[in-house]
Amino acid sequence: MLRRLYDWVLHWAETPYGALALFLLALSESSFFPIPPDVLLIVLSIGAPKKSFKFALICSVGSVIGGCIGYIIGWQFMSGIGERIIAFYGLDQKFDYIRELYRAYDAWAIGIAGFTPIPYKVFTISAGAFNINFWVFIVASVVSRSARFFLVGGLIYCFGPRIQSFIDNYFNLLAVAFTVFLIAGFVVLRYIF
Repeated sequence: MLRRLYDWVLHWAETPYGALALFLLALSESSFFPIPPDVLLIVLSIGAPKKSFKFALICSVGSVIGGCIGYIIGWQFMSGIGERIIAFYGLDQKFDYIRELYRAYDAWAIGIAGFTPIPYKVFTISAGAFNINFWVFIVASVVSRSARFFLVGGLIYCFGPRIQSFIDNYFNLLAVAFTVFLIAGFVVLRYIF
């Protein structure tokens, strides 16, 4: 079933509705849908490398709006919809652990989840359920989701189609390395200032 969904997502790149599909995919993935928007972002950007930053922006905006929907699901509808989504991803046992991450790291938990391959929807829903400050949530989401999608768009803009296999094979490693460097940079800045 997941493979059929994946193929269905990719077919939108061959239609005139690719950008709209990217927006809707990014929006829905941040709150409930299992296929990440990166796959359609990559295909659209490779098809038109000069538009890769435009596609990254569309993806970022859709993802942040979808994150807000996830936040609302957790805040207002956790006992119905939110719990089902969390259970679907097999993370209902980790929900208390996510709560502890929020207590300890607040915006960092959102930022890291927004950039890395961790299912972002779980963090958007739990942010609402745990009443994380909405504006902190928005800022962390904008920064992390934009960094993720603009990194992909920027690589395709600079290197064209030949970078696709590199991104496909090493995206998780790139995301983790970038996150480590980002956190290290903030730690260094904190001690300097």
